[in-house]
Amino acid sequence: MEKTQTNKKFIFIFAALLLVGGSYGVYKYMHSLAHESTDDAQIEKNLNPIIPRVSGYVTKVYVKDNDFVKKGDTLFTIDNKDYLVKVEEAKAALVSAEGSYEASKADIGTAQANVSVSDANIKSAGGNIETAKIRLKRASDDFDRYANLYKNHSITKQQYEQAEAAKLEAASELRILQEQEKASSYQKNVASAKTNVSNKQATVASANIKRAQAVLESAKLNLDYTVVTAAIDGQVSKIGIQPGQFLQPGQSLFYIINNSVAWVTANFKETQLNKMVVGQKVTLKVDAYPDTEFKGTVTSFSPATGARFSILPPDNATGNFVKTIQRLPIKISIDADNDVEKVKLLRPGMNVDVDVHIK
Repeated sequence: MEKTQTNKKFIFIFAALLLVGGSYGVYKYMHSLAHESTDDAQIEKNLNPIIPRVSGYVTKVYVKDNDFVKKGDTLFTIDNKDYLVKVEEAKAALVSAEGSYEASKADIGTAQANVSVSDANIKSAGGNIETAKIRLKRASDDFDRYANLYKNHSITKQQYEQAEAAKLEAASELRILQEQEKASSYQKNVASAKTNVSNKQATVASANIKRAQAVLESAKLNLDYTVVTAAIDGQVSKIGIQPGQFLQPGQSLFYIINNSVAWVTANFKETQLNKMVVGQKVTLKVDAYPDTEFKGTVTSFSPATGARFSILPPDNATGNFVKTIQRLPIKISIDADNDVEKVKLLRPGMNVDVDVHIK
């Protein structure tokens, strides 16, 4: 009798287990038809690296590990004495360049005035030359006439010599005026050449002013870069610098994490991708907050499997080939209708269970 009752209990328990297992199996099968899931997923956020643009010694650090900062907050400062000196040097160079430009402009004015004076002298000499030519012609005619009269003994030798002297004087005056015209032309050419040189010098001086202004702006920028500020609102990571430490430009020091924007990178097996498309809804469960369910959306698929982006990607042609299922990273955005405060609690690297609704 007892044996019969024991058998009945066993059959009942077995049937119950079979029913529960079968129901669970049917549920999982039906669920798998409409869902694809993975636990190979992590929270991601924007990590803004703090990188100095100038070299120097740290004078003061204004933040501590894990502090929250606002955009524009000062993170640390670099000794700016050398950069102040460079700003003053650049200012002096700019003043010198401006002085050179003003001197070049003055030289241009002087050279142009000399050209105008030479033009006036040339015009004056030209008029005087024409008058001198008329006088020379008249004196030559008079001399020729007096020479004939002198041969005929109609005039005295003194009259003849006076006519000859008048001719020679007129010829000399014409020659002097012609030489003056040549000298004025030469002076004009020299003044024109000086004008061209001065114009070129002014152009160079103007370029030097622009270069000095650029150097000054660069020096001011470098001076500004000695104060390193937060580019975004967020939370700083561990601070790895101390006052007195020497920094090099381009050296990554620490990070600011933007806690307001988060997403999930899920690595799905390639055999799970057949029915997955952009825009499908996703249920997310973070291991750190098991009682909270987040909503997401499939945003994009990686252009290659994760193995292809590794430092040493596999090369199947170099050894024995063993087929392994590859995983493809998929970006899943966290929807805006989630609790903002809870999203801020998420930290990059946290593990996530991902359930994609493929139907």
